[in-house]
Parts: sequence; structure tokens; C-alpha cells
Amino acid sequence: MAMGLFRVCLVVVTAIINHPLLFPRENATVPENEEEIIRKMQEHQEKLQMEQLRLEEEVSRLVAEKEALRQIEDEDQQQQLEAHTTWDLWSTLCMILFLIIEVWRQDHQDGTFLDCLGGDEDELSGPGGAPLRGLPLPNRATLDHFYEHCIRSATGDATRTREFVEGFVDDLLEALRSICNRNTDMEMEDFIGVGSMYENWQVERPLLCHLFVPFVPPEPYSFHPEFWSSHLSMPLERQGYGQIKVTLADGDSLGCICGKTKLGEDMLCLLHGRNRGAWPRSGGSNEMEDLLCSRESSYLDAMQVMKWFQTALTKAWHRISHKYEFDLAFGELDTPGSLKIKFRSGKFMPFVLTPVIQCNDSDLYFTSQLPKEPCRGAPASNTDWLLSFAVYERQFLRMTAKALPEGACHLSCLQIASFLLSKQSRLTGPSGLSDYHLKTALLHLLLSRQAADWKASQLDVRLQELFCFLERSLLEKKLHHFFVGNHKVPEAMGLPEVVRRAEPLNLFRSFVLQRTLYRHTVDSFYEMLKNAPTLISEYSLHVPSDRASPPPKAVAL
Repeated sequence: MAMGLFRVCLVVVTAIINHPLLFPRENATVPENEEEIIRKMQEHQEKLQMEQLRLEEEVSRLVAEKEALRQIEDEDQQQQLEAHTTWDLWSTLCMILFLIIEVWRQDHQDGTFLDCLGGDEDELSGPGGAPLRGLPLPNRATLDHFYEHCIRSATGDATRTREFVEGFVDDLLEALRSICNRNTDMEMEDFIGVGSMYENWQVERPLLCHLFVPFVPPEPYSFHPEFWSSHLSMPLERQGYGQIKVTLADGDSLGCICGKTKLGEDMLCLLHGRNRGAWPRSGGSNEMEDLLCSRESSYLDAMQVMKWFQTALTKAWHRISHKYEFDLAFGELDTPGSLKIKFRSGKFMPFVLTPVIQCNDSDLYFTSQLPKEPCRGAPASNTDWLLSFAVYERQFLRMTAKALPEGACHLSCLQIASFLLSKQSRLTGPSGLSDYHLKTALLHLLLSRQAADWKASQLDVRLQELFCFLERSLLEKKLHHFFVGNHKVPEAMGLPEVVRRAEPLNLFRSFVLQRTLYRHTVDSFYEMLKNAPTLISEYSLHVPSDRASPPPKAVAL
């Protein structure tokens, strides 16, 4: 009974404790908090959705802006590309137009210049004319008087001088051949007269004969010339030069044949000088110094050839010196082939012997003589040989003279200009202008002018035209070589095709860099024109006493 009552009480107490009204604060608000939480969560979700929408709109806007910027950049690049393409097109067109104008100007500059000067010949001596800075030249009567009394009389013994020098050189070369071995030494051919003495416009005293002495190698050697135009990257200072390659007839490499032939003391080998060791030798550096070819090369050395030539001439003179009553000595140091005959009376007679190599079967010759003109400069290498057109120049003057009127004034113009230049050089020192430039200008005028324009009565007009041509060339720093790349030269001259197809060679190219020399040359040129009337008048009245003294005859013992 008690146990049952206890159980009833326990159930009642448990029911009372677990009744929900016993703790109203804790259990009664639970449903309300859940709704608040749900509501807040819904509001937060709505905010998140709104923020997501805003972010999506922002991303869309940024993507749109980026796409717009990309389109703008693409348009700019397209415009720049089109502008660049258009600029390249215009640049190309302008360059082509410039080249066309330059080619046209070069092709017509001589004719246009002559037309401008010769359209009205009275304008040449006009006081207000721009040519020659308005400096007047002597009139024709003064020039005629000066030429007859100072130039013609001074060169009257030119023929006798040539005959004397040629006779002596014949004897000298014959003696040289006698000391050479035909099997091992170079063979000297007959000399060729070149220059002003053989073109009949020599002015300066003493009269100077310039002779080329061609030489050829013995069998089985051969000379193979190489022009500067065959090299695409040839520097400006080496234009006009070439190289001589020494080869064997069968194309094998070089070799010395001294050991195969017994040589005497006076015999000279092609490849060797005083030392005749076989080439090459192991460790033979001393022998290499005496080779006529450049060190470790198969190209002919110009300086070694000149040394060989001087040695040969000295030995040849010792063989024949007993036959003559004069002495022979080497002349100017800057002209290795310069010789001087010294007479017992104290007078002397200079001449130049230059060893040359004929270019194939043409009249072109490679010469080892160093150029004396400041504007030309020395060759860059001892294997560079200067290409000489001296024989072609003499032939062109002879051919042209046949078509000119009798007593034509072309050589008179050249002689007067050369006289004035030489006197000016003595006053102010040598400049970049030489007699060769004067002759080149004359050759251009002879090719452009009609034959009737060179009558003797036109001496003053042609002389002024020659100086105007030189003035224009100096101001433009451009005087083209007469033969190289000149398509106007008659084909009858027989120039090699490689010379006709070559680019024109500017003889004034060094003036572009040598500004001091150029300034001095221009000043000296105008000073020469300024002094011309005074010089011509003075020399016409007072002819120097040493003008007419013919050379003594050579006496053979």
C-alpha cells in the first residue's frame, strides 16, 4: 500500500515538474524566436540576392567597357597600320621619284649645263653673270698673244725632248732584258708614251716624259686582274683600284721555279727578290719579305714590284753607263719610277718609267705609281693597283682632233688652264685640283660640244666654259671619271664591258669628308681666276729666259 502510494506521489511530482506552465519564460517564446530568425534570414537572403544582382550588373558593365576599349584599340591599331602602310607607300613612291629625277639629272646635267652656258655665248662674259663669281678672264686677243709667246714657244722643243728620252730608254730597257732570265724573270715589253707630252699639251718646264713599261710573267705564270667593281662592298677610297692575282696556267697554286733553273748573280726571279729560296718554306719569314707577291697572298705587291724595278734599272744602267757622258739618278721620292738625267753642264732632264700590267687585251693598264693628288689619297693596301686610262685618253684626243676644225682651240684651253693652275699652286700651295681634273673636264666638254664650237676664234669662250664646268663640279663635289660608267663614250674606243657597265666614278668623292682640303681647293680656284688677268699680262710682257733651251744631244762613247 505504501509502495503504491509512493509511486502515485512520484508520478504526481513528475507531472507537476514537467508541466509547461511551471517555466513560462523559457518555453513559451521559442516559437516566436524561430519566426524572427526565419524572417531575418529571409531579409538577409533578399539582400544577398540584391547584392548579387548589383554585382552581376557591375560585372556586365565592366565587361561591356572592356569590350568597348578593345574595339577602340583595335580601331586605333587598324588606323595606325593603314597610316603606316600609306606612309611606306608614299616613302617608296618618293624614293622612286627621287631616283628617277637623279638619274635624269645625271644623264642630262652635261647637256643642260652646256645649254645654260652656251645658249647665248654673250652671256658668258657678262658682268652680272653668276658663273665664276663675276671674275673676268682676259679677252681673246690677250689670250692669243699669251699663247703664241709663252706656251707655243716654250713647248717648241717637245719633239726633240721626246726623241732623246725615247732613245735612251730603249737602250736602258735592252740592257735590262739582257740581265734577265726568260725562264724565271718577268719580261719587259716596249714602252708606251702617255700623258701631256704625248697629248701635246705639256706646259710646265722642264718637259717631262711619262713612259709606261708593260711587263708579263714567264711561263707558266699568268696575271689575273680583278676590278674594284667586282666587289659589292668596295670602300670609296678603293674605287678606281684593282688587284693582280698571280696564278699558274693550269690553275694550280703558286710555286717558285728558282730551284729548277740555275740563276746568275744578276738574274731576278718572278716571285723572289735578292733571296731566291723556294716559296713557301717552313718558318721562312725572312724569305717572304722579298716576294713580289704580298705576304701570305697570291696578289702582286705594288711596292715590292717597284723595289724590284728599281733594282733592275740600277743594274741595267751600270751595264751601259760607260757609253754616256751623263749620270742617271732616281728623282722624286713620292714617284718611285721618277728618273733624272744629270748633264755635266748642271742641267737635268727628268722622266718617269712606270712598270704597268696590261688588263687582258685592252688598253687599260694597272700602274704601281702612287698618286700625287691630295684628293685621291694613297691606296689602302700594297696589293691595290691604280687603273690607268692614259692610253684611252690619248686615243680619244687623237680621234676627236680629226673631226675638229683646223687649229682647234681645245688643247690651247687646256694648256692655259694648266699654266694658271701651276702658277697658283706655287703661290698658295697644292690643292685638291690637278691637271688630270682639268683634262677630265675638257674631255666631257669635247664629248658634249659640236665640232664647230672649237674654232680658234672661240678660245676665250671655251676657256671660260671650261672654268664654269669646273666651278659647277667643285660646288657639287662631283666630277665623274670620263670613261668609267660613261655610256656616251663611242663604242669605237673599245672599252672593256666591265668598265662601261660600272657605276660612275666620282673623282671629287674625297671632298665630301675632307672639308679642309675642299675649302682650300675652292678658295684656291677662285684666287686663280682672280689672278689670271695679271699673270697672263705679266708673262706676255716678260717671257722667262729659261723657256727655250733645247736639251743637249746624248753623246755615246
